[in-house]
This record gives sequence, structure tokens and C-alpha cells, in this order.
Amino acid sequence: MTKLIILLLSWSFILPIYGQKVKDDYPVNKCFGAVNIFDNGDYQLQFTGKKSTEDLTAYPSLAEVSTDNVLWCSFIAGSTGELSFNASKKKGFLQMIVFQEDVDDICGEIERGKSEIKRLYIQKDQQTVGLNYQIGGGVLYALKLHEGDKIHVLFSTEEESKDKLALKWNFRPSKPAESESRIVDKRDDDFAPTFSIKVRDKDTQEPLVANLSLEGSKKLDALYTGSDFFFNVDRNCKMSIKCDVEGYFFDDRVESVSSFEDQELIIELDVVTSGKSLKIEDIEFTPGTSQFVHSSEPKLKRLKDFLALNSDLNVEIQGHVFALGNNSIAGQRISEARAKRVLKYLVDNGIDRSRLKAVGYGNTRPVYAEPKFSYEEQANRRVEIMVL
Repeated sequence: MTKLIILLLSWSFILPIYGQKVKDDYPVNKCFGAVNIFDNGDYQLQFTGKKSTEDLTAYPSLAEVSTDNVLWCSFIAGSTGELSFNASKKKGFLQMIVFQEDVDDICGEIERGKSEIKRLYIQKDQQTVGLNYQIGGGVLYALKLHEGDKIHVLFSTEEESKDKLALKWNFRPSKPAESESRIVDKRDDDFAPTFSIKVRDKDTQEPLVANLSLEGSKKLDALYTGSDFFFNVDRNCKMSIKCDVEGYFFDDRVESVSSFEDQELIIELDVVTSGKSLKIEDIEFTPGTSQFVHSSEPKLKRLKDFLALNSDLNVEIQGHVFALGNNSIAGQRISEARAKRVLKYLVDNGIDRSRLKAVGYGNTRPVYAEPKFSYEEQANRRVEIMVL
């Protein structure tokens, strides 16, 4: 049976004054486009075969490394532990460099030669490289990381190759994780309000051990691993929350957090199976055009990372618009243009064109046949990414 996975990307009508071009500068062959890895598991990435503008000249020891065809991956340790991974391809060679962030701008530090090189294999004689507890060939010692440490890994291969990279990633915490749940309690004031987050399986309501990334509160900004999280909040803020569990659709959201009352957030995640769908918010276009607005960048990159980490998937990008009455020529054209714009973004950022197909459906497939509320109109105005 064909496996179907649908990602719903919402379109919003906003005033043109807020329209701003999204820069296509996050390809996987650039440091700033590094694919974020949150979970242990087996991944399939793909080299772009395109030349990169990355420059390693600040590191004289890397003179033998070619940046003509590279892949970048990024990882933040959610706890103290050891990282091991295995990267391989069927033909040609692989080079590997592991950089560690010093302060807070790893790509800038690499450009200036300030990021520390933690592991290095630059011979052109291996099809497999990595980190492990048994070394040999292109495999070096596993890397110990402390909570919050950030690394970027560069993989380099021969020019113009579009081979796939099989990546097996394993971060082993110093303290074994509990099998079903793990409580993370960061409260330091018994009398201050508590902001709690619980991650659950949508169908069974069982706890899920997740990687949870928080941004928006300087005190709490970090990557955490657990199922039940408890925090004190010392000021009102808008908090960006990213939640990842292997084998489940990811969940991204922005929540208003108060410092005056207790709040509980329950994140329910769906298992990735045939027929399940995921709605990705904040993919917005300037009205009447196929031009992304600037605020769409984070979610577009999230989609790119999803496809980069699952390079064995082929997808159809389906465009839909909201309009009353019969499908119009204008509505059909804008749905096609928006689907093609998503496709172009993905291709520009390192996703192989042969995996992607763009189709416009105008208003012929509404979620709500007779919408009565604005959210129903919004649901009809969408892009669906269907995995074939």
C-alpha cells in the first residue's frame, strides 16, 4: 500500500506592507543551512552536487578539504553524554570535520577560525566515517558533550556527486533515560508560578520522551530532554517551542507565557503512519502573489530539514486556495504558483528536484465545502505536502 503523509501548510492573508522576500540562503551545503538533528536514529541525507561558497581558509590545517560539495548537520546536547555516529555512502570518498561552538555563533566562529575542531578525518580513502568506541579507518573516538554544547558536522565528497549519505546518529546520556517518562524540573522558587509542559501520544495519552527546544526567555532558552517539564517564569514572554520525538510528527508553536499564574501545556503528537496529517503554521504569502513573507522562513527551513533527513521520500506539493463559487483561472494559477514556489525553495536549499512534484488544485478540494468562519476559510487556503 502506498504510504501517505500529508503536511498542511497554512496561508494567511496579511497586509502587503508586511510582505518581504524570503531569502533562499539555507541550503544544506551551507553552514547556516545545517540540518538540525534532534533525535537518535537512522537518516538518509543527500549531497546537492552544487558548489558551496563556504570558506575554511581560516583553518590552515583544512587546506586539503574541498568545500565544492558538502553537507552540514547541527546538534545540541540536551544533557551530558557521548555522541557517536556512522556516515557512509556507496561510492567515492567521505571527509568529516566536527566543529564545536565557543560562544553563540558557530557559523561565524567557523568563518573566523574560532570554532574548535573536535574531530577530523580528511583523507580521501574511506566511504565510511564517524565517531564510535571502536576506532579504525575513518572512524574516530566518540565525542563527550556537556548539556547545551552545540556542534556542526561537515561531510565532504567528490564534486557534482548527488549520492545519498546514510547517517546513523546516537547520543547516549551519561544517565540512562527512563523507558516511559522523564521529569525535568527546573524550578528554583517554590512560591513562583509554574509553567509546565507535558508531551503525550495523541491516541494513547502515554508520556513520550521528547527533545524540547525553548526560545524567547533568556533564563529558559535551551534544549531539554524529557516528557514532563516544570519551569518558573520570571517575566511575561512569547515562547517558541519545538518538540521532536522519533517516529512522530514534530510540533512547533508559539505560546504566551505569564509570570503571574500557573500554566499547563499538553503537547499531543501523532505517530507518522499512513493517512495521518500535520498542520504547519505560519507559511504565509503576500496577498495575490506567490511571494513568501519573511516570517515564513523558520517553518520553510523546518520542512527542508524534514525532507533532508528523509531523502528516500518523494513528495507531491499540492496548492489550494479559498474562493467561493467555481474554480477560476486566477485561483488555479495562484495555487500552482504557490506550490511551485515551495518547490523552488526546497530545490534552492538542497532538496533533489527529482523527488518533488508541484500541482495546483485551485479551490476544487476544500476542507470545508461551505465555510462559515474565518478559520474554516483559512483551512481551505493551504499547501499540502503528500509523501508518495
